[in-house]
Amino acid sequence: MYWNNYRVISGLLFLASVTGMAFALYLEHVQGLDPCPLCIFQRVGLMGLGIISLIAFLHNPIGNGFKRGYAFLGTLSILWSVGVAARHVWLQNLPPDQVPSCGPGLDYWLDTLPMKSVFEQVLKGSGECAVVDWTLFGQSLPVWSLAFFAVLTVISLWQMLRKYP
Repeated sequence: MYWNNYRVISGLLFLASVTGMAFALYLEHVQGLDPCPLCIFQRVGLMGLGIISLIAFLHNPIGNGFKRGYAFLGTLSILWSVGVAARHVWLQNLPPDQVPSCGPGLDYWLDTLPMKSVFEQVLKGSGECAVVDWTLFGQSLPVWSLAFFAVLTVISLWQMLRKYP
């Protein structure tokens, strides 16, 4: 078995996505950290990569077109998480007087606003997204998430752009 085999890499991307989601759920349900709207949006991209990678793993395409197509979709999905995590890091590094005020929760927005407005409100960020309530080696969770998503993006891009035998 070769470590650069398309199916192996797809399986590893799936396992990395599952591990990332398991850690997020551990922090939420065991450690008691409530995810802010930006955290939830980051999870969507990670789950998307996981689902696409699982489909690619199960399908195990022979043709390069399918391989590149799955990798492209996975890359788009995880790029969403990279963008949202970068926005989250930016919000956390704003001076205190420039942090947006806290607004209603994501549940309220989903119940009362059209989806386009929900996206706009979440991506603007709120005060709750600027709070740093967990760190590791002096870095906040969004910083670690951004690094994790960046690694997954590089692997996904490699899957999409590499030369297949």
